[in-house]
Amino acid sequence: MPAAGPAWAHNGKLKLEVAGDGAVGITVQASHADGHRLETLVRLALTATAADGRAVGPVQLEPTGEGQGFYATGPILTPGKWRVTVRAPAPNASEVTVDVEARSAQSAPAQVPAVSAAKRAESPPTALASWWPVALGGLAVLAVIAVAWPALRRRRARQHTGNP
Repeated sequence: MPAAGPAWAHNGKLKLEVAGDGAVGITVQASHADGHRLETLVRLALTATAADGRAVGPVQLEPTGEGQGFYATGPILTPGKWRVTVRAPAPNASEVTVDVEARSAQSAPAQVPAVSAAKRAESPPTALASWWPVALGGLAVLAVIAVAWPALRRRRARQHTGNP
């Protein structure tokens, strides 16, 4: 079994994975051709050409804090189809070209405004507002029974005793 080589043994071509970021930017994951992560900063340059001939670049890519060998452009394209090329200079001379569909950034969902405690105190919650007619009707039925019940009892008592 061969022993692993030292870190300096990674000189040579890089593996560059280029993709759109879901909006109007580009992301690049760079690693050594053998799959090992980069130990040092690598200078990458990007150029892009739209289907209608518009061009962007060359733009030097900056590493991001999202991981070793991860680069991003931020918003540099306009919506549409683009042919994007990323190059690394010597000693890691590499180049990759991909087609990317840039899209308008999605807007965040509308925020529901927060209701203050004072506003909640002004207007009763919907659940309470919908049950009060039922409660009022129930109280009305109870009131009718409370008034009519004694009268019905007196009437029945008179019928049993024979008093008119």
